[in-house]
Amino acid sequence: MSTYDFESGDRTETETATGTAFDGESTDRLERAEARAELLAEENRRLRARNARARRSKYRRTALGLVAIGVCAVAGGALFPDSREILLALGATGLFGGLLTYYLTPGQFVAASVGERVYAAWAANGDSLAAELGLREDRVYVPDERADTARLYVPARAGFEPPTEAEGPLVLERDGRGLLVAPTGATLFEEFRRALSGELANRPEPLAVQLADGLVEQFELADGVDPDVDAANGRVTAAISGSAFGAVDRFDHPIASFLAVGLAAGLDRPVTLEVEAGGERADWLVTCRFEPDETSDENETEAADDSESDGPSESDGGESR
Repeated sequence: MSTYDFESGDRTETETATGTAFDGESTDRLERAEARAELLAEENRRLRARNARARRSKYRRTALGLVAIGVCAVAGGALFPDSREILLALGATGLFGGLLTYYLTPGQFVAASVGERVYAAWAANGDSLAAELGLREDRVYVPDERADTARLYVPARAGFEPPTEAEGPLVLERDGRGLLVAPTGATLFEEFRRALSGELANRPEPLAVQLADGLVEQFELADGVDPDVDAANGRVTAAISGSAFGAVDRFDHPIASFLAVGLAAGLDRPVTLEVEAGGERADWLVTCRFEPDETSDENETEAADDSESDGPSESDGGESR
């Protein structure tokens, strides 16, 4: 065997050993990466479960506290006959509230970021569809008598007539051509009405307050909603702070959509929506415009006339005395 053969054999054995070592190192690195990924996934599951347990525990501690107050009040009613009615009523309220809080504790929590990403897809699709169809930037929420909510109408021309009987999603009539779809606020409004303790208001001022409370207290979609109502001119402007779903000026945002749907359904008339940055006052300003109620304007005018007519009569009476 020649010297060249020995050198070739040595080189081949060296390269084979090096390749084997390299493959072994790559395999070890891959296995460590997979193990690390599994460990992180398990840690994420553990943290989510712990967070859910902590929230459920908070609800249940509240429930136990209400039950304890109820039991103490009932016991006090037995010990103090003079205050028995009040204490028994307080005890019944505490026990009932405790049971509701305990059994209605949510079993699953969805992060706001997840909901925002789901909505973002709808907003992008809505903007793309409106642009593709050459529609205007007007957003009109039309009452839907069949479902006691409202639908979102995006017109194609300036002198539009909001459709009242069209099925959608495309409206092809000449005067009302545009897009007619179910808004994100419709299902929220249905849930809001089911949970509402009392009747839905049919005047702008109390209705705006009800809707603002629903956004903050019931759905927790915003940290603060401060409505400013000008019923005479058909305007409701809500100052929004701390939106849970990001920028409110996007297509059919849940906060703006809920307000517009609620006003359209409660006042039974179309509502035009405008959203702009709030500046120093708030994060966003959501303005809903509608046809003012002529009856309320006439009542205000009559009241003003009556007050003016009452003034001179009192002064005349003073002079006669």
